[in-house]
Amino acid sequence: MRIGIVCYPTFGGSGVLATELGKALADEGHEVHFITYQQPVRLNVFNANIFYHEVRVPTYPLFDYPPYEVALASTMVDVIMNHDLDLLHVHYAIPHASAAYMAKQIVKQKTGRNIPVITTLHGTDITLVGKDKMYEPVVTFSINESDAITAVSQNLKDETFKNFAITKDIDVIYNFVDVTRFNKKPIDAFRKVIAPHGEKILMHASNFRKVKRIDDVVTIFANVRKAMPAKLLMVGDGPERHAAEEQARALGIEEDIRFLGKQEQMEDILAVSDMFLLPSEYESFGLAALEAMAAKAVVISTNAGGLAEINIQGVTGFMANVGDTKSMSEFAIELLQDEERLTKMKEAAYQQACLFDISKIIPVYEKLYSRFCRMQIS
Repeated sequence: MRIGIVCYPTFGGSGVLATELGKALADEGHEVHFITYQQPVRLNVFNANIFYHEVRVPTYPLFDYPPYEVALASTMVDVIMNHDLDLLHVHYAIPHASAAYMAKQIVKQKTGRNIPVITTLHGTDITLVGKDKMYEPVVTFSINESDAITAVSQNLKDETFKNFAITKDIDVIYNFVDVTRFNKKPIDAFRKVIAPHGEKILMHASNFRKVKRIDDVVTIFANVRKAMPAKLLMVGDGPERHAAEEQARALGIEEDIRFLGKQEQMEDILAVSDMFLLPSEYESFGLAALEAMAAKAVVISTNAGGLAEINIQGVTGFMANVGDTKSMSEFAIELLQDEERLTKMKEAAYQQACLFDISKIIPVYEKLYSRFCRMQIS
C-alpha cells in the first residue's frame, strides 16, 4: 500500500506515534509518505520506502497568520496525485482532518478517485482544543466526514462521543511501543554519572505544558528526596520548565535534578531509571509511561484519562487522584525502599508493556487500511 501520514513533527505523543507507525509500515514493505511542515523528530533512519514532503507556507503581507491549513491541503493533493496514494492517515484532528477533507474533495473533482481518509484522535485535539467553540463545528464535521476514526484509548473514545456529535463508530487502536528498542541493558557508566553513590533515579518526560503538572513532579521528588538519596531526570522542554527550575531552587534540591531538554534516544535514559513520574491532569493514553514500562521502570501517575488502561494499580505502579502529591509521594517512597517489591513490579511493568508491542498493533492498522483501499465514488 501507498500511505500518506499527516502529523505534527514534534516530540508530542501524536507525532511520535505517527512517526513510529510509518517507520514500522515501511519495514513491512509499504510505501509511506510523511506530509508535515518539518521532518518528524523520530524520523531518524533511512528507509527506501519512506518519503518526506515538506509543507511550505508562503508568507504575504496580506496575512497576519500564514494559512497553513490551505498549504497543507494543497500539499496533500500534490502527493496523492503524483505518488498515487491509496489513503491518507491523519493524526490529531486539528487541522489535519479538515485539511484532508478539502484535499479529498479536490482529488475527487480532478480524478474521480475517492481517496480514503482515516483520522486518529490523540487527546487534546478532543479534550481541550477541539472543545473550543471556535473550532468545534469544523472538528465535528471533519471527523464525521472521515472514512474511519480511531482513538488511542477507550477513555478518549468515550470523551469524543461525550463532547461531539459523532455519527460514526470509533475504533480503539491503542498506542504501541517497540519493546525490543526500550528493553535495553543499562549503561553502567551513564548511571554512575547521574547517581554516583547508587541513588535511585526518577524520571519525567513531557512537553512541559500546564496539563502535565510539572510542579507536582518536583513536589513528589522533593518528598522522596527527604526520605532517601535520589536523583530526578527531567526530559523535554516547554512553557513550564522555567517555573520548575525556580521551584527546585526554592526547595533546595536543584543539585539533584537534571533538566536534559529534548532527547531522541529515550531508551538510553529510561534504561537507567527506576521510576517514572506522570502526575498529569489528563492523558488520553500515556505513551511516555508505556515506553518507561517497556524499559522496566515502574510508573507513579494520576488515574486521569486513559492511564488506568495501562498502569495497573499495585502491579505496574501506583495511581492517585490529580493533585494528590501526598499519596503519590508515599507510594514512591514505600516502593523505592522495598528493593524486592520494586524489582518485581519492574518486571510486571515490562510484561504489561509487551501487551502493547508494535508487532501486535501494526497488523490492526493494516487490516483497517485494507478495508478502504481504492474506494470508488458511490
